[in-house]
Amino acid sequence: MKKTLHKNICDTAIFSSFFNKHYKDLYNFLYYKFGEKLNPEDKVQEAFLKVWQNCHKIQLDKAKSFLFTTANNLMLNQVSHEKVKLKYAEIPKKQHTNESPEFILEEKQYMDKIQKAISNLTEAQRVAFLLNRVEGKRFKEIAALLDISVKAVEKRIYGALKKLREDIEGL
Repeated sequence: MKKTLHKNICDTAIFSSFFNKHYKDLYNFLYYKFGEKLNPEDKVQEAFLKVWQNCHKIQLDKAKSFLFTTANNLMLNQVSHEKVKLKYAEIPKKQHTNESPEFILEEKQYMDKIQKAISNLTEAQRVAFLLNRVEGKRFKEIAALLDISVKAVEKRIYGALKKLREDIEGL
């Protein structure tokens, strides 16, 4: 007589085993990829919660992939949210400056020109360029983050630099 194996992630014993088996690996994955600043432990908990909420739709052999993909997407959403928060954060204005009014005007015009040139880049070029130049990420890190090859990252950044040189004359 054959026993039928009960392989449903909704079973509490199986889910508990799944949780214990993958919790540390998922936490390490998020921590190494995004750092501690975005609180990877919260995203690990959210990812497991989503697995539990969707357990009837997930096959046991696909659960790990679903878990890691969900956690990665949660972290990417958090990264995007942090960028929006930084963009709209108030920057305190200087009360006094030793610079001449002409220098301040030139600096403002220069910054406006740079912002306009960056906004004219394609989205792919802009994302790769800002990740590299503003956030200081290496090509390999950007490739992993965007799920593209290192060569594609190089091409996007090279294209961005070429377009910026064309748009910003007199640098």
